[in-house]
Amino acid sequence: MTTERDDRQGHLPTLLACFLHFDLSFMLWVLVGALGILIAEDLHLSPSQRGVLVALPILSGSLLRIPLGLLSDRLGARRVGAAMLAFLFVPLTIGWLWAGSWPMMMTLGVLLGTAGASFAVALPLASAWYPANRQGLVMGIAAAGNSGTVVTNLVAPRLAATIGWHGVLGVAMIPLALVLATFLLTAREAPARPRAAAPWAVLRQADLWWFCLFYSVTFGGYVGLSSFLPLFLRDQQGLVPATAGMLTAMAAFVGSFSRPVGGWLADRVGGHRLLTVALSGLAAAYAGIATAPALGPLTAVLVLAMACCGLGNGAVFQLVPLRFRNELGLVTGIVGAIGGVGGFCLPMLLGTVRQQFGGFGPGFVLMAAAALAVTCGVRYLGATHSRGHSWQPARPLADGSGRGTTYSGVA
Repeated sequence: MTTERDDRQGHLPTLLACFLHFDLSFMLWVLVGALGILIAEDLHLSPSQRGVLVALPILSGSLLRIPLGLLSDRLGARRVGAAMLAFLFVPLTIGWLWAGSWPMMMTLGVLLGTAGASFAVALPLASAWYPANRQGLVMGIAAAGNSGTVVTNLVAPRLAATIGWHGVLGVAMIPLALVLATFLLTAREAPARPRAAAPWAVLRQADLWWFCLFYSVTFGGYVGLSSFLPLFLRDQQGLVPATAGMLTAMAAFVGSFSRPVGGWLADRVGGHRLLTVALSGLAAAYAGIATAPALGPLTAVLVLAMACCGLGNGAVFQLVPLRFRNELGLVTGIVGAIGGVGGFCLPMLLGTVRQQFGGFGPGFVLMAAAALAVTCGVRYLGATHSRGHSWQPARPLADGSGRGTTYSGVA
């Protein structure tokens, strides 16, 4: 077994810039969902259309993570990240001035989803500055920018009550301009690392697809619930937009805060162990939501679900930068994309189930079963790894051969 010295010491301004990039991007990525009640009432949307309205930004942002992650590896994450923020002025301007019909809202949703691709830019840029034994914590801090969902769900519905939902999209350009300027001034590329493997070599790595599966449940649950909860709470509990937004923000805050905690714990107890616990808890929480409890118990299980999603997210991305260190932009993009597709499927599933069955229960039962099945997958991998038969976490060399140093923190 070979060893490799890791003498990276970190760069705090870049880490903070990546946090702001991700935070602002998440604010914009779920903005349509936070305003979903008002938009749906204004445009007279059906339950299935409401699901599509919320899901479109998630889908487009998720798919864009792959090409932007690849560009980050090749052109530099700082350059790609700045260009991405600049582009977001386009959909916000459309939403502010022209979005008044269903086709225009679909266009807005697709373009605004670009914000979700920040994942494949901000995380690799921050990670590249830090050594292996700090990856869980650093990736957790940078990705805690998903707390932008908290800000959006707290502020957007209240602001829309005063200036309208069109006005909120216009006002959002102010923090966007501030974060873009800060990112350009403070973020820096890390010193050059070894050349990344060719994309097709990375795609042949089985570990990549296991990480994708795990993240589709943990991150997909977090972003899907963050986007759909206002509509869910309105339909099932009859809450007004401001109250639904407040409860969504509370649950999203727990999920966001638990992500760096999950990374920190994964550095110490192992990502595999923590992921098993998080997915088991998530399955139990979804099963509890399916029983349609009263608002108090419902709030408790929603918070539990978001906490488990956050812990699971931290665990997955403690493992990813250790396994795919030189190809982190591309791998983060792929894993993040599949995770986002999970978030796209969640509101689509719940919206369709609501329209077909008159309630959300069957949808949450299916989600609980999926989380439980993935938990079994994690346990299987842990067992086979301990026997030395498969999932040997050797870091691939630049040629994609798979030979290299083993990493810790898995079993």
